[in-house]
Amino acid sequence: MIRFSNVTKQYDNDVVLKNLSLNVDKGEMVYLTGPSGAGKSTLLKLIYCAERPDIGQITVANWDIGKIKQSTIPFLRRNVGIVFQDFRLLENKTVFENIALALRIHNLNTQTIREQVNAVLREVKLSQKAKTYPPHLSGGEQQRVVIARAMVSKPTVLLADEPTGNLDDDTSNSIIALFREINARGTTVVIATHNHELYHGTGRRVLHLNNKNIEQESIG
Repeated sequence: MIRFSNVTKQYDNDVVLKNLSLNVDKGEMVYLTGPSGAGKSTLLKLIYCAERPDIGQITVANWDIGKIKQSTIPFLRRNVGIVFQDFRLLENKTVFENIALALRIHNLNTQTIREQVNAVLREVKLSQKAKTYPPHLSGGEQQRVVIARAMVSKPTVLLADEPTGNLDDDTSNSIIALFREINARGTTVVIATHNHELYHGTGRRVLHLNNKNIEQESIG
């Protein structure tokens, strides 16, 4: 599903990732961890083609990231949902409208959009908040909206970049439980986090990123 082969990425003279290789199988839930500045966010950006590798090859759901045309990137991103730490919700639009935006760019009809948004709101247990504006939601509720927005297009891969960084422990646990539910339905999930409590005892594969490469692999 996701494969890096001897990938190097640098910005000017700053090498962030060097000769990195990894593989994430279809349907896996994998944690990516490492200290701040280790390159976790850069690695995720390479997966959804916000960045391109300088050296090496990356394939995501059979797309070759190094060779993909700019005009084709939106088609790739229909298969890749992204959850950010800072939410990036539009405060002047309701929960429903924030999620629906991800579908309107696909030119779907109003009825289809309504059905798909309502379905994903039920999945994240926010149906009662459909008409609420983001500033009136708790941090955990806002993150659930972000997850719903990422999942409404039914991607095959879900990426999460420090998704619990701004949340308390109980809320963080509920968000991770939601990721597990999403993964159980067949979606490949990659979660980047510096918080080892999130993956401790999960039995999931953990990739430890440090010194520009995957330093070790363990089971959480």
